[in-house]
Amino acid sequence: MNQKRACIYPKDIQRITGRSERYGRKLLNDIKSFLDKQPHQFITVDEFSEYSGIQLDIVNKYIRD
Repeated sequence: MNQKRACIYPKDIQRITGRSERYGRKLLNDIKSFLDKQPHQFITVDEFSEYSGIQLDIVNKYIRD
C-alpha cells in the first residue's frame, strides 16, 4: 500500500468526516491525550484510523500530498 503522508492534519479529518476543521483540531488533541503524546508530536494515519474506527484504506483515499 502506498501512503502519501505519515501524519494526519485537521483539514484531512474535515474531508473524511464532513465536520469542521475546528472539530479536526479537537479530535487530534483528544487522540494525543488518549495516546499520551506531547503537544508537539504528530498523529499518524494509522493511529487516527485505529482511534476513529475508520478503515485505513478509506482514510488513505482522502489523504492528499
